[in-house]
Parts: sequence; C-alpha cells; structure tokens
Amino acid sequence: MARKFLYLIAFIIVIVVGGRLALTFYPDTMTRIAMTPSARFEPQPALQANAYADPKLWFARPGMTGPDPVQWQPEGMLPEGAKEDVAVFFVHPTSYLKKAHWNAPLDDPQARQIGEVTVRANASVFAQAAEVWAPRYRQATFGAFLSDDPAARQAHDLAYADVADAFDAFVAAQPPGRGIVLAGHSQGSFIIKRLLKEKVAGTPLARRIIAAYVIGWVVDTARDLPAMGLPACAAPAQTGCVISFLSFTDDADTAMMRDAYERFANAAGAPRGVPHYLCSNPLTGRIGGSAPASANLGGIVPDLKMEHARVTPGLVGASCNADGTLRIGAGSDMGPFVLPGGNYHVYDYALYWTNLKRDFAVRAAAWQTAH
Repeated sequence: MARKFLYLIAFIIVIVVGGRLALTFYPDTMTRIAMTPSARFEPQPALQANAYADPKLWFARPGMTGPDPVQWQPEGMLPEGAKEDVAVFFVHPTSYLKKAHWNAPLDDPQARQIGEVTVRANASVFAQAAEVWAPRYRQATFGAFLSDDPAARQAHDLAYADVADAFDAFVAAQPPGRGIVLAGHSQGSFIIKRLLKEKVAGTPLARRIIAAYVIGWVVDTARDLPAMGLPACAAPAQTGCVISFLSFTDDADTAMMRDAYERFANAAGAPRGVPHYLCSNPLTGRIGGSAPASANLGGIVPDLKMEHARVTPGLVGASCNADGTLRIGAGSDMGPFVLPGGNYHVYDYALYWTNLKRDFAVRAAAWQTAH
C-alpha cells in the first residue's frame, strides 16, 4: 500500500511542480497565459439537496467500503489505541491543474486520484479521530488562483458551495455536542476560512470547534481571524482556535507569494492594510518563535525510489519569520520535487507529520476534558 501511495505522491508532485514553476519563473502575464483557462466560465447548477448522502462524493466518511485513505500510516507506525470521540472535516488541496475548465468535473479520474493521494498524505494526521470526513468537490483549477478574471471568483464560489453542502451533511450526522475539527491544505484551507466565516462564527457550532488547521494558506490576524470568530492557538492544549503556517527555507524569497495572496485578498474585497500573517509553530503548538530540529518528532519522507515512506525524527526545525512564513532551515532532502525558491508547500503536513498528530491528540483530549 505504501508503494502505491508513494507512486501517486510522485505523480501529484510532478503535476503541482509544473504549476509552481510557471508561477516562480514567469512574469504574472505569462503565468496567467500558461495556467488560466481560456474558456468562459461554465455556470453549473448546485448539487442536489441530498447529494452528499452518496458515498461516491466522499474520499472518506464513516460507513464506506474499501480501504480508508485516512488510515494510511508510514512504515513502522503502530495503532495508537482508542480513538478520540471527535469528528474531523478535511478539505483537500487543488488536484486539478488543467485549463479545459474553471472547475474540476467530478468525473475527472486524474483529479480524483490525486485528491485521494492528498487525503492520505495529510488527513492521516487525524487518523485517531472517531470520524474523518473528506468530501470530493468541484474544486477551482490552479489557474483560478492566478487570475483577476471574474470567472475565477465564480470558480471559487462554485467550489465553496459544494464544500458548504458537504459540511452541512457532516454536521447533521454528528451527535449533539461532539467536538469538531476543521482542517485543510492550500485550496482546502482557503475554503475552510470561508466556512468558518459563513457557517460557524457567531453560531452555537463555534463552541464545538476544537481547532481549525488552516495550513498552506495565509491567515491575516487582523483581517481574517475576527471574521472567522476564533483566535490563534497560543498554547498546545488550547481549543477553539486556529493553526496556520506556510513552509519555506531560511533563504527563500517569499515576496511573490505574499504579493499573490494580497492581490487575491484585495480582489475578494478584504480591506487593505499592513498584513500580519499568522505563523503557528508546529513544533511548539504556539504562535511564532523557534524550535530546533530536535523537537521534531518525525516528518514523513519518501525514499528516492518512491517505494516507501519513513518517519524521520529531527527532520527540520521551525522558526517563524518576520514576514509571517515558517522557515525550516536549509531544508531537508525530500526527493527531487521540492518546489523552486525554497518553497516546501507540498510538504507542509509531511514535514511535521508526527507533531501535528500529537497536536491534534492534545487539543482533542483537552476539549473532551473540558466538556
């Protein structure tokens, strides 16, 4: 299973690298030409009201047959005993990079295959939860994050509408009072931010949020957190709070990334101002600061043949930089697919896999003790 998983990991990384290379090496105009759909946005009807009752629209959820991608574990990892009586809603990152459509068709086999890989690699952090739900959705294509075309906003709205429907189905299936974790990566985290703003903040559900893992997407402490209705996680056992970071080497130039996020945020109507990005330290469970590689309980690393995954303690350290990004030192050899310019975005979860598992377990236990 590990071999199959890692071959798929290699496949997704190659595809993602293609998009990231364009973003790194080409000016904005050329990048948009290379990655943005030239076709008009295709208005699509909302999914049927009970669409997410169909197991086929989920990568993971209770009651599904066949292997559960969330339960994937790297070599040598043993089951950790009783499950935490909490539920996790996980939204996968972009797995559709084609230009044929602004949104991924639900029947696109490549997007589905890559999406399942990302669920295995990232959502396995939450394998000790009693339930993990991970929906499929008509995600916005990669180019929708590079374009100022109104179609890009429409594409994001369509993706969000699907996930919002899935979230409603997830919440309705939970016992009253059960603690909930929201988690995502990249586009998934972008959507989680909006879910918090529109579905959780100011509602009784907010009191049930254990934590929101908004990883691989910027969270502005002044502009985003108030609307999301939750503070940043300032202590390891704190609950009802937000974790967010983006991983780069110490010498990485993040100006283009930050400019892109700001341009996109402003296009979305966010007020302008000096950005204050949340940098959660995955090795301490706190905001900001530094921790040495010795504090890393183990990242997951594929070997050069992409045949096995191993847990590697002390893989990298973690230091929050003044620009709000997480710096990982010189970086670790994760294989030939690290993104240009010291960008470890693909590996945000993998670099700190064991610590994130521990972070989740500690916060889940703290929430259950308090409730």
